[in-house]
Amino acid sequence: MSSVVVDNIGELVTNDSAVGDGSTLGLLSDAAVVVEAGRISWLGSAGAAPAADRRVDVAGRAVVPGFVDSHSHLVFAGDRGAEFAARMAGIAYDGGGISTTVAATRAAGVAELRTLVAGRVAEMRAQGTTTVEIKSGYGLSVADEVNSLSVAGEFSAETTFLGAHVVPAGVDRRHYIDLVVGEMLTACAPLARWIDVFCEPASAHAFDGDESREILLAGRAAGLQLRVHGNQLAAGPGVQLAVELGAASVDHCTFLSPADIDALAGGQTVATLLPGVEFATRSPYPDARALLDAGVAVALATDCNPGTCYTSSMPLIIALAVREMGLTPAEALWAATAGSAHSLRRADIGALRVGMSADLTVLEAPSYLHLAYRPGVPIARALEIPG
Repeated sequence: MSSVVVDNIGELVTNDSAVGDGSTLGLLSDAAVVVEAGRISWLGSAGAAPAADRRVDVAGRAVVPGFVDSHSHLVFAGDRGAEFAARMAGIAYDGGGISTTVAATRAAGVAELRTLVAGRVAEMRAQGTTTVEIKSGYGLSVADEVNSLSVAGEFSAETTFLGAHVVPAGVDRRHYIDLVVGEMLTACAPLARWIDVFCEPASAHAFDGDESREILLAGRAAGLQLRVHGNQLAAGPGVQLAVELGAASVDHCTFLSPADIDALAGGQTVATLLPGVEFATRSPYPDARALLDAGVAVALATDCNPGTCYTSSMPLIIALAVREMGLTPAEALWAATAGSAHSLRRADIGALRVGMSADLTVLEAPSYLHLAYRPGVPIARALEIPG
């Protein structure tokens, strides 16, 4: 078995308070990491690093855990740039534009979708993301949802069945829900780890609390774990339903009541915040400070999608969280790594410890602070470790 030492790390963020400076980020200066078979076998002071078969010298740069993008919609075709322009001119977002992407995605073949997703995943890795969750939801027929999840599974183990994204145009609402919890779920469950639902009150496109409960419980019965799109467009039942059912994550959380925050603080559901959506829709940003102060576990993700946030950049999301939602740079980095790993119920990613996956992101900077300090500058990339 060959080993690789990543050496001459100016600042290493481990997310392990038991090492380094004792902070939440577990900072180590002048550090090294030894990797064997894709796992960390040693980390510590560079001067004490054991011998290894190969050496990667990062020349004093900072190294952080690979970003964990726990909410994305990468399987799609088409373009909605005109919709974005309309929103910038004052048109409100209500979810209706999803049908445009559904039509384009259905028209694309599996080979085209595979090529598109491959490009998006490569774009994410070039910006430091090493794990990405990928949802279906732009097929909305049995065959097209199966195709979407099949493509997603080629790029990630974190695949999510989102047949309950919206009710397709021209389809009876009750008939569609029956399809989602019946034939579509049966076909898609073997291809997914998670089930998700777009839960909003009184929406012509999304699903209300009772409908969402039915869909999530059917998914759980089929062996899938639960995630929820909740409280994006207005205050509603999504957050409290997610906590009640023990969902791993409730995502968006744009409109929260004190009762929603109390529910999250008393449960095990992670609040995954998607500030790129607020940036791209001119919506109010979630109150991240209130969530953190209440003891809620918070994650950050891109929600990369063609309609409301067409960015693949986790560094941008970190910068927005610091500038617009009141997180410190350390809190934002933690949420984009360890917090998002927790939202996926993964203990092998999101931090750097012996035995964990060697997902390292190197920064063209001396410190993690530059992620928020230099927004829009391509300073992060996933480190390719030679085999």
